[in-house]
Order: sequence, then structure tokens, then C-alpha cells
Amino acid sequence: MKQEAVDHFQSADPVMYSLAKNVLVEDIKPRLPHRYFVGLCTEIIGQQLSGRVADIIFARFRQLFLPKRVTPHDTLRLSDEALRGTGMSWSKTRFIKDLAQKVVTKSIQLHQLAQLTDQEVIKELTKIKGIGPWTAEMFLMFTLGREDVFSCGDLGLRKAVKKFYGLRHEPSPQKLSRMSIKWSPYRTWAARILWKSLV
Repeated sequence: MKQEAVDHFQSADPVMYSLAKNVLVEDIKPRLPHRYFVGLCTEIIGQQLSGRVADIIFARFRQLFLPKRVTPHDTLRLSDEALRGTGMSWSKTRFIKDLAQKVVTKSIQLHQLAQLTDQEVIKELTKIKGIGPWTAEMFLMFTLGREDVFSCGDLGLRKAVKKFYGLRHEPSPQKLSRMSIKWSPYRTWAARILWKSLV
């Protein structure tokens, strides 16, 4: 846990500070550019699934490439049936193939994403079929390692805030956005603390 984030929560939000002291959150580390494609595949596979189920399907997906790493070119060589056999839906199969095609044809330049602002990254990624704001936000957090991202539409975060902040109802994305301001510039840490505390 980054000490600067803990210190910020101590002064800005006693609830978040209390949660931060009781969970172990791994350091935020950006992935290397050659890992951007597999990072996006991970986020697409994880859409609307529990972390455990997503991990199982991703492990099967990864097995299709061993001993080599996951690449866009090799993804395009796989049949739709092989991808579907991992347990992912037909729609996610199409999304991953579309992503691979766009990377291969250079209609999207993944290696340049680290130079863009958060909003520019979201705008670029949401051009890809099947990638919406949530997936782009997960990419910002877990692949680019950005420290001040909060996914206000994430169901887990809304449940966690309702539970730990004693709300009668899950907050709307708009309310959650307002609440998250006090966690800035460490909103990614806040999100990870909330997810971990909910387990």
C-alpha cells in the first residue's frame, strides 16, 4: 500500500482510512507495452463476471497460446470455436477478434496509449467493438497503472460504498463520482481498497 495514499485518506476520509488499514493491496505497477493487448483481453473476458470465473476463463484462453505469449496475430489464427471453448461468450469472442484485427491493421496504436491522458485513452479504446468506459477504466487502472481512476459505474464499487458508508441505497454513478473527489489523487487505490474489503 502506498503510504502517501494512506496518509491522504487519513486526512480526507476516516472510513477509507479505516478500510485501508485492514486490507492488503498490491502495488500499482504499469505493464510493459507488449502486455497491453493481453491486458485488454483480460478486461474484455472479465466483463460482467465474478473475478473467480473471469480468472478461470482467462487461464483457459492463455493455454491456447503456450508456450508463446498472447499476441494479436496468433489470436487471429485461432478459430472462433477455440476461443468459445474457453467458456467466453460468442460476443466476447468477436470483441477479442475485433481488437486483434484493429491492432494488426494498426487502426489502433496500443503502444502509444501510455502517452495519452485518461480521457484520451478512454476515447481511443471505446472505438473498439465491445469496449466501453468500464473496460477502458480497468485498462487505465490495471495495465497503465494510473493512480487516480475510479469506475463510478462498477457494481462492486457501488455495493462496497453502500455497505461501508452506511447508505440506504447503492449510490448512482453521479453520486459516486462526487464522493470520489475526496479520494483524489489516489482514486485507483480507493477502488482497490473497496473491492478488497468487499471480499
